[in-house]
Amino acid sequence: MNSLRNSVQLIGHLGSNPEIKKLDKGTMLASVNIATRESYKDAKGEYVDQTTWHRLVGWGKLAERMEKVLTKGREVAIRGKLVNRSYDDKNGIKRYVTEVNVMDFELLGKKPSTIGELDVALEKESVQPF
Repeated sequence: MNSLRNSVQLIGHLGSNPEIKKLDKGTMLASVNIATRESYKDAKGEYVDQTTWHRLVGWGKLAERMEKVLTKGREVAIRGKLVNRSYDDKNGIKRYVTEVNVMDFELLGKKPSTIGELDVALEKESVQPF
């Protein structure tokens, strides 16, 4: 039961290809946004689609794998944990970030083979990050 304390599972579409960084000691870092969508009925009984963007972060060998196989628009299932951190931006203002530290992922659906299919997959999510 201990493994359920900080566990996140998401299924959604990637908003971009992963951004890759190599840190000082050679450790690789991959980060990418994923859009998840929920539909529900509001107080008026009308269906509402709500898109939420989540920041995913992968480290080391997992980051290398993310770089090789994750592409914009691809549907993916991820398993990870929530991580909260803060940093000072270039103006010295403290910023707070919540990210999903990815432990594993699985590709779902078929890979969009054309730009049109990619646009349709992302259009389903309807909102752009940031």
